[in-house]
Amino acid sequence: MSILEQNIDLKRYPTAPGVYLMFGEQEAVLYVGKAKNLRARLRSYFSAAGDGRGQIPFLMAKVRRIETIVTDTEKEALILENTLIKKHRPRYNINLRDDKTYLSIRLDPRDEFPMLQTVRKVRRDGALYFGPYASGTAVRETLKEIYRIFPLRHYPVEVCRRRGRPCLFYQIGQCSAPCHGRISREDYRSLVQGVIALLSGREREVVGDLRERMANAAQQMRYEEAARLRDQIRAIETTVERQKVAGEGGGDQDVIGLHHEGGEIEIALLFIREGKLIGRRTYLQPWCLDEDELLSSFLREYYARDVLIPGQILVPLELSDAEALEEWLGERRGRRVRIVAPRRGDKLRLVELAVRNAAESFRERGKRRTASREVLADIQERLHLRQVPQRMECFDISNVQGTHGVGSMAVFLDGEPAPQAYRRFRLRTVEGADDYASLREVLLRRLGRGLQEGELPDFILIDGGRGQLGVLSAVLNELGLEERVDVAGIAKSRVLANLRGKVVERSEERLFVPGRKNPIILRGGSPALFLLERLRDEAHRFAIGYHRKLRGRAAIRSALEEVPGIGRERRKALLKHFGSVRKLRQADLEEIAAMPGMPRPVAEALYAHLHGDGEN
Repeated sequence: MSILEQNIDLKRYPTAPGVYLMFGEQEAVLYVGKAKNLRARLRSYFSAAGDGRGQIPFLMAKVRRIETIVTDTEKEALILENTLIKKHRPRYNINLRDDKTYLSIRLDPRDEFPMLQTVRKVRRDGALYFGPYASGTAVRETLKEIYRIFPLRHYPVEVCRRRGRPCLFYQIGQCSAPCHGRISREDYRSLVQGVIALLSGREREVVGDLRERMANAAQQMRYEEAARLRDQIRAIETTVERQKVAGEGGGDQDVIGLHHEGGEIEIALLFIREGKLIGRRTYLQPWCLDEDELLSSFLREYYARDVLIPGQILVPLELSDAEALEEWLGERRGRRVRIVAPRRGDKLRLVELAVRNAAESFRERGKRRTASREVLADIQERLHLRQVPQRMECFDISNVQGTHGVGSMAVFLDGEPAPQAYRRFRLRTVEGADDYASLREVLLRRLGRGLQEGELPDFILIDGGRGQLGVLSAVLNELGLEERVDVAGIAKSRVLANLRGKVVERSEERLFVPGRKNPIILRGGSPALFLLERLRDEAHRFAIGYHRKLRGRAAIRSALEEVPGIGRERRKALLKHFGSVRKLRQADLEEIAAMPGMPRPVAEALYAHLHGDGEN
């Protein structure tokens, strides 16, 4: 019996709906939950039969106190729980590590000449959104087919109108050039309606309309137009044939399947749009919640982001808080949302399909884990490490002539990138281009925090040779970590030439480890070398991206510091709106004045500053 069980009095907790927080050592929030009846829910954690979840005994052994917050309704408890989970990120709550949302296609029919945009955030702004799409490649393929059939504009009208003639897309028949008056507004609107119908899955409606227009054109002996319409029909039919029909009756649905095995549970989410399966996403979670609570938590965390919410969500089991979830989802979507646990028919078959996808994803993930373990074991053996490098970190420094110096840390867990654990460091104490001093500062900050938080890597890879490795070894000795963390340095391959300078070869990547004079050479193309190179490249990419971002901010700040009315917040808004100084300089006065929150006099002063007083 834990200390908490000995001292807790369940009778003092209310029977109202609300949220409960479980605190551990140093007041760290371990778990946040909600309940219709707080007392009954908390009693289940201490019942003789147990809660039924494998990790609950481990959780309760760490809990030191429980705090409750009463709400008026279950829906209010749901919203509050979401807020507290985002604030505290408790260890035992569900955590969707991959927080990247899928791409969607946006079209605003209120524009004079609507255009298609790819976005990751779905907002309630009156525009139409289609998707989600599993990858950028899927979006590009979709847009390529659409532009061939319905040639909408590709760029803002104002940008195109500054050109003397239509762009290349018009020349190859993938833009109708409304910016130069090559199509009437009415004809362009008919193209837009065709795009909306096609993206909505109403291909028969589009094909029927095109066939009718083709017949009329043929009767009037406009054979070129009839041939063009015929090609559009064929393109649509070819595109539709590649789609997999998932169910009869159409409609937009998200379908969820669960597969639990051992101490983990795989969640598969299928995207059904107009009866067609357009994508799949899977998540692996520790099985620390019962299925009802885990599924409810998943729905709250996934749909709390800026994603498309369909009218119907199919789930494999009844949810105790389905009514509150439906109300919350309906408010986010702006229309009614139903959560259905089907028992028969086509909808049940869709759920069974999702369950099979979850099981298959778990099996494939297991294969990748086995392969990763073999690669990590090979790295341990070849580099003579004391332990299997389950958590690997790599550091890199980036600057240009000593300015805007930054450091980066990329992290691989069990051989796979863990972007949520990546960190960026803006150098505080180093001036100029001193890579060794910069690396020392970054390492001291990372490892010092790791000692405090109890989270250290098994293995550190440094992008560099003996010099950078010496800095790393000195920092580990200073912190007393030389026996706890394995290290190595990876140096880029060198270009070699023979005595006459005619035959040029590139050497293999070289790996340096402490206490060894000669570098270790791994076979080119080997999985172990590929993994280490991938880790190094991730750290380099992350450092370069942060460095460019700081340079862009500094450039726009220096360009705008002398403009009256342009303060810190407005500079940030300009950078966010235009993206760079170059794009800001390319914008005309009307585009700058149209930016939200930009007064006309300030826009005129800014334009004059960027282009010279005589060009306003």
